[in-house]
Amino acid sequence: MAATDEVPDQRILPDVSVLKIGGQSLMDRGRAAVHPVVDELVAARAEHRMLIGTGGGTRARHAYSLAAELGLPTGVLSDVGSAVAGQNATMLGFLMARHGVPVIDAGALGALPLHLAEARAAIFPGMPPYGMWQHVPAEGVIPPYRTDAGCYLVAEAYGCKQMIFVKDEDGLYTANPKTDASATLIERITVDELIERDFPDLVVERPVLELMRRARFVRQIQVINGLKPGLITRALQGEHVGTIITAA
Repeated sequence: MAATDEVPDQRILPDVSVLKIGGQSLMDRGRAAVHPVVDELVAARAEHRMLIGTGGGTRARHAYSLAAELGLPTGVLSDVGSAVAGQNATMLGFLMARHGVPVIDAGALGALPLHLAEARAAIFPGMPPYGMWQHVPAEGVIPPYRTDAGCYLVAEAYGCKQMIFVKDEDGLYTANPKTDASATLIERITVDELIERDFPDLVVERPVLELMRRARFVRQIQVINGLKPGLITRALQGEHVGTIITAA
């Protein structure tokens, strides 16, 4: 363990940005929400190399509910969630196919540098490939490491430039702004502060916060509103246009 600190860490893809396209927040909204995002991503390729992860959304939540009611274990629910995230990746991939952007899965990550060199972007299902090896949660059976965590792990493993979560809200709020009119936007906060405040509702999966605590490369994330035109491009350029959560 001591020897690992004697050499500098190596970033594999230091100029690549990872974006997570929300399943429920964007993909489930259909054409009106997805097509403008696709157009912005295609235009952004001229200046930015990107890995684009997809969430599961409402269909994954429905599948989790059914599988849990049937008494199935966490590993099975993880496989079910992976299938839905893969469906969203496939749909996004077909929308971007004429621009040469491929869809890859965990088994094809070895060819990732080639895809990025040729297309400057690639799409992947955000669910981490734990499957039956999914970590058992402290409570219930819902997989704790889902698509937010999966996309973040890709960004950290490759030492990417930045991690951007594209949602349907302006960022992190003190409560769910969809149901609580008194909720206020938090523009910047640390992981420790966020864990201490223990909000009942978070805009990203809670395990992401623990992953950030131990990260070597991706020490901050930004959550932005993908329904507002231009914010994806501005976030890729390094602008603060949502909520920034930092490891320290």
